[in-house]
Amino acid sequence: MLEIENLTRRFAGPGGRTVLDGLSLAVEAGSIVAIVGESGAGKSTLLNLIAALDVPDGGRIALDGVAVSALDEAARTAWRRDHLGFIFQAFHVLPHLSLRQNVALPLWLQGGDDATHAAAADRMLARVGLAGREDSRPAELSGGELQRVAIARALVHRPRLVLADEPTGNLDPSRAGQILALLRAQVVEAGAIGLLVTHSLEAARTADRILRLADGRLAAAP
Repeated sequence: MLEIENLTRRFAGPGGRTVLDGLSLAVEAGSIVAIVGESGAGKSTLLNLIAALDVPDGGRIALDGVAVSALDEAARTAWRRDHLGFIFQAFHVLPHLSLRQNVALPLWLQGGDDATHAAAADRMLARVGLAGREDSRPAELSGGELQRVAIARALVHRPRLVLADEPTGNLDPSRAGQILALLRAQVVEAGAIGLLVTHSLEAARTADRILRLADGRLAAAP
């Protein structure tokens, strides 16, 4: 499971403030939690800390008993490679790679057979509705299509932890429903853990729990 205990993050400087203040959360494998809240509440900060892209000022983050927040930089990089799928709001699709290559990237980083990884990438592209576009470049795609590539890349290596920052923000309602269903299926099938940050109540309602982030802490959403 994912365990977060007394997490604190402060930002220094003239406009500095405490963004997360003793936040705690436990999420069991095979479930998805949606986190909602006002802009600036700290939702993206929380995801970055869980992904070991940032270091907390206090508290503990652990996945399956491994204290991620205590790992050194090299160990955090290896942990992200092997256990994490992150769906970024800004896509972060690499423009010089084909869609197949973008999606297969997490598998290549783990080593193994290129042909097997390419086939897995093609299957995942088909699952997000991009079959036949494997050799296309990101510049040929719309914003919604790029979002689907980012989602396929985050799920292709069946990570233990999936973090999604507004994963349906650029999708029409029909496609958003399909993508959220895929996200749930992948989490359940892999016995993984999903954390979904979203402004969309429709997207949040697909989760097992909805929590609101306010004043640096999480509480059940009304």
